[in-house]
Amino acid sequence: MAKKKVETTIEEKLRALYNLQLVDTRIDEIRNVRGELPLEVEDLDAEVAGLDKRLSNLGIEVTAYEDEIKAKKLGIEASKELIKKYNEQQKNVRNNRAYESLTKEIEYQELEIQLAEKQIKQLKALIEQKNESVTETTTKLDERKNHLQHKKDELDAILAETQKEEELLLKKSKVYEKKADERLVNAYQRIRTSVKNGLAIVSVERGASGGSFFTIPPQVQMEIAARKKIITDEHSGRILVDKELAEEQETFMQGVIASI
Repeated sequence: MAKKKVETTIEEKLRALYNLQLVDTRIDEIRNVRGELPLEVEDLDAEVAGLDKRLSNLGIEVTAYEDEIKAKKLGIEASKELIKKYNEQQKNVRNNRAYESLTKEIEYQELEIQLAEKQIKQLKALIEQKNESVTETTTKLDERKNHLQHKKDELDAILAETQKEEELLLKKSKVYEKKADERLVNAYQRIRTSVKNGLAIVSVERGASGGSFFTIPPQVQMEIAARKKIITDEHSGRILVDKELAEEQETFMQGVIASI
């Protein structure tokens, strides 16, 4: 014979939902402690990677300029050899036309040397500028790496203290979600995202819902205390429970969270 499914009462659903709220609130507190740290670490990681790439590119540019200088110097040596060769040839020419042709070749090579020397000077200036950028970027990179390490250590310390608790709380959250009605949990999640402090279910205190100044009619307060149906605050939309139920679940969950 198949086992009959036991129907969960409204009160049991409210207790499960209030437990869920207490667990989720504690998870919120843990995540608030971390605050913007994960995003800061992510941004610093990206910045460090960008600076590393910049340093690499600067190094490539400097190497290219140095190779170009070497090529220019080789060109100067080649021009000098040609000038020397043309000077020797001039000693053996037999007519003015050949002499003048060699003279023009010598002048051309001298201009090539002058141009190469000018270009070398410009390239050295560019290298100096790039090296200044390398120094500035290296200094900035070291600062950012130190800052990143500090933030990572800070985040790791917080994670070491809270990660295990958060993981266990998330499991508890799933347990209480199952104990409450799926439609009720969906409503709870919807309210949580629409309110500033994430409180979707609150107790009645001094005749008003928690965090509100609007008085709840005595008849409605009696219905809330009866725990026979789900009642929401007409002003905030939050689900309401009586103070006694809230205090009982708060005491219960204090023990649960302390044992984690």
